[in-house]
Amino acid sequence: MTTSTPAFIQGSKKLLIDGQWVDSASGQTIDAVNPANGELLCRIARGNSDDVDRAVAAARRAFEGPWSHYTPHERRKLLLRVHDVIMDNFEDLALIETLDMGAPLARTRGYKEWLSQLLQFYASQTGSATVAATPMSIAPNFTALKHLVPVGVVGGIIPWNGPLMGMWWIYGPALATGCTAVLKPAEDASLTTIRVSELMMEAGVPEGVINLITGYGAEVGQPLAEHHGVDRIAFTGSVVTAQSIVRASAGNLKRLQLELGGKSPDIVFADADLEKAVPGAGMGVFTNTGQVCVAGTRILVQREIHDEFVKRLADFSRTVKIGDGREEGVQIGPLISERQLDRVMHYVELGSRDAELVAGGQRLGGDHAKGYFVEPTVFANAHNNMTIAREEIFGPVATVIPFDTEAEVLELANDTPYGLAGGLWTENLGRAHRVSQGIRSGTVWVNCYGVIDPAVGFGGTKMSGYGGKGGKEHVESFLYPKATYFNIG
Repeated sequence: MTTSTPAFIQGSKKLLIDGQWVDSASGQTIDAVNPANGELLCRIARGNSDDVDRAVAAARRAFEGPWSHYTPHERRKLLLRVHDVIMDNFEDLALIETLDMGAPLARTRGYKEWLSQLLQFYASQTGSATVAATPMSIAPNFTALKHLVPVGVVGGIIPWNGPLMGMWWIYGPALATGCTAVLKPAEDASLTTIRVSELMMEAGVPEGVINLITGYGAEVGQPLAEHHGVDRIAFTGSVVTAQSIVRASAGNLKRLQLELGGKSPDIVFADADLEKAVPGAGMGVFTNTGQVCVAGTRILVQREIHDEFVKRLADFSRTVKIGDGREEGVQIGPLISERQLDRVMHYVELGSRDAELVAGGQRLGGDHAKGYFVEPTVFANAHNNMTIAREEIFGPVATVIPFDTEAEVLELANDTPYGLAGGLWTENLGRAHRVSQGIRSGTVWVNCYGVIDPAVGFGGTKMSGYGGKGGKEHVESFLYPKATYFNIG
């Protein structure tokens, strides 16, 4: 049974600047489209550099104004009020996310407990902006105070594959530390961030502390990255865009935190429990229609079980229910856009030339379908130099590669420019330790895939970026160290 559309999704949505919902400077809008059927949901404001200037100025005023006098306890109370308002409205937020970017309600509703943990974690971190006295060993008449101080205005640029979660990696630590934020969501999926920002203002977030500018990357993201009034940029997205942001940041040497792409290995040893490994590795690729940065799209399978694993994975892929995320039992929804569908189908075509297509590979409904659905796809008997094994597809496409030895599979696993995540399935504890330590990535899962704890966090290495999300280190990256020396003699 489908779920009715929330009242929020109608008309045109504005920008949040200095606590007010305002039109974009250009007056132009962007269509927000349901990827499950191609239908118009509403329209969002198309911001530009003038809007970015206004938002950054508002964030700076707030940072230097009353917000700077909030105590850690006051920020903690504010975050807990935000938590309660978000939880009270979560059912609508989950449905908005499903309508706007296609993830099934089974997934978006499943965010609730995790998001509750995340917000409570940030509420627990409001004391991170600390002051500690340090006696000086080289001068008895001197002492020093070591401060951790909020960096200032933070620009956040998030992707479309999970904005209901992604926005909190910026809003959460900004509120916890006393920074202010200007958030730029993806133009393909902005509605959840708009509604959440409305709710945060209702919860009492002061004017200018959070600001939201919707629009295209070249018109909003680039000016935000270049802006000399922004002290830190947090970006999640492609390597190419990140390289542009790195260059743009040079003007005022702003701090950067980058979570980028991946081509993560998921290793299945011959002693693995296939009853767990097949669906675990399968959904490590197919979850969110493959639109997950950490997706384990290179499944490396020990040769002696390769054929059995491939057959089981192909059979499993055919059991995954695809459809409109509002329908009961749907496990994966559409891709975000026709553009992304074309990209995925291009890789399927390339893979079909070189590897063995054993499952999927078709757009559902044919070329004239209204929704952007593609079958979960499995390629077998592939090798690590194929395009489908080298490049991030961001779709439900698994590439199965055989291997023989532990040493060989570690070489294959690390033979990638990326280093975001990895996984392995084995019943051998020693092997689990050896291989997990040998995989060069920010996160490794053993006999599971995709588990994230807000207090632990995750991040990448190599071309998957730097600067983690979650954990105490993430909060402290919104702060900078400052020392004050006192002559007390």
